[in-house]
Amino acid sequence: MTLWPAVHYPNWKETHVESPNRRLIRPPLSESKDKGLAANRAVVKKQAPPDTTNAENFYYVKQMQSKTPMVIVLHDGEVLHGVIEWYDKTCLKVNREGDPNLLIYKSFIKYMYKA
Repeated sequence: MTLWPAVHYPNWKETHVESPNRRLIRPPLSESKDKGLAANRAVVKKQAPPDTTNAENFYYVKQMQSKTPMVIVLHDGEVLHGVIEWYDKTCLKVNREGDPNLLIYKSFIKYMYKA
């Protein structure tokens, strides 16, 4: 196999003349790297979802306003009947007829339902 002599392929740099009005279309590499890093940082710095959906708070407010009789079952199996009067992040205050009112830690509640 014979290779073409180099004479047939002139050196491109010697014959090519750039126009003085020619503009570079792509941005310089330093700019594209900065933009790429900024885009990656934006993806990494996603905002965390909220800790609560407020569904629990909405439920308590609804039951308090309508004074719905509730049944609360504790982890030890004890069953309490009453109306939720007040709540906060850790406790419920339950009014009971004929029995003393109770302040119950939410962590002690197994489940609750409407009576």
